[in-house]
Amino acid sequence: MGPADPGIEDRRSGGTCKFGGSSGQKQLGPCLAGWTRHVPLPMWACIGPMSFSASKGHSRSLSDNQKGIAFADHGAHWQLHRKLALNAFALFKDGNLKLEKIINQEANVLCDFLATQHGEAIDLSEPLSLAVTNIISFICFNFSFKNEDPALKAIQNVNDGILEGESNISTLQIFPSKAMEKMKGCVQTRNELLNEILEKCQENFSSDSITNLLHILIQAKVNADNNNAGPDQDSKLLSNRHMLATIGDIFGAGVETTTSVIKWIVAYLLHHPSLKKRIQDDIDQIIGFNRTPTISDRNRLVLLEATIREVLRIRPVAPTLIPHKAVIDSSIGDLTIDKGTDVVVNLWALHHSEKEWQHPDLFMPERFLDPTGTQLISPSLSYLPFGAGPRSCVGEMLARQELFLFMSRLLQSLVLQIKPFKVKIEVRQAWKEAQAEGSTP
Repeated sequence: MGPADPGIEDRRSGGTCKFGGSSGQKQLGPCLAGWTRHVPLPMWACIGPMSFSASKGHSRSLSDNQKGIAFADHGAHWQLHRKLALNAFALFKDGNLKLEKIINQEANVLCDFLATQHGEAIDLSEPLSLAVTNIISFICFNFSFKNEDPALKAIQNVNDGILEGESNISTLQIFPSKAMEKMKGCVQTRNELLNEILEKCQENFSSDSITNLLHILIQAKVNADNNNAGPDQDSKLLSNRHMLATIGDIFGAGVETTTSVIKWIVAYLLHHPSLKKRIQDDIDQIIGFNRTPTISDRNRLVLLEATIREVLRIRPVAPTLIPHKAVIDSSIGDLTIDKGTDVVVNLWALHHSEKEWQHPDLFMPERFLDPTGTQLISPSLSYLPFGAGPRSCVGEMLARQELFLFMSRLLQSLVLQIKPFKVKIEVRQAWKEAQAEGSTP
């Protein structure tokens, strides 16, 4: 915050906090940063759309000393690994590796499993997590897990432990706790699991067959070692630990986030049955029962897409986006942001601002549709579910496709009914009849 701001009270040695002045609050909402005696907090809660802390050079527990792409600071390593991750997603645009085909395969397996529950109420978390994990696993390694695979259960347990720790990451870095030790243990276990896969892949690697993210990382390492790479590909930035951190980030960011959003969509539809019926009527008319939904259906199933967008607004995956450092001295309005300052965007505040959204706390998918209800619109520039700019979510395209294809496939074939803390699932009668007709010789 700027030194001239009248709202600031800066007594670092005494352990006070500083608050945004009235002018800054009008522009950005109330901002808060703070210090514990002589020690700057690595991150502080954001009250308004943005918060700035005085921390410089703090370590992030999940980045293995600034490796990976999610938590690492901007620099040569981050730029290289983000570029390689984007190259990996580019592998899945066409042919047998097409992303849409991979997602639909897992969506079909999920729906087939749910159909076997015969009207029993179940918790969607585990089967959904398996389906999404297999998509990420295919992108990273070109293989998927079976439901009974012990490695799958280990990965799910590790992700749960990391997410539990991440929810308190700002305090865990300052105050010793069992939660911090548990999270470190989970990260170590995750790395051991991924390292086994990495070593096997390195043993069998062939430059003639590049089909996944790990192959792309290994090939970049080979090129750098043989001086066949550009100046940005330093071999030191492609060690096994660097590769593991990037793979770990893709797993960590790609599994629980999508699983969580799908569960929120189902929850909102269960509490808005008339909306659910309208979406299913659209699916019946536009897709029917004789083919699988495709991404090209997204512009025709506009009510479903609007519902997905509204859930991403009202229940953002990351209410406060991952903190990132300012790379130069800068300012926003009258607030000064020194180079090295962590900036945290309060996405929850942006998505619930009354200045930007009419009745922001109400679930209103129609806000993403034009007055005729036939065209999707962008009602506000403050809609940033995947962030923005160079640090936006690297898996945004994957996530958007997963959300649409999973939800359209679930609603096409299944009846979803609410039960306490669970979902009662049955096969739709129209789907049964269509399948029976299709199997008749």
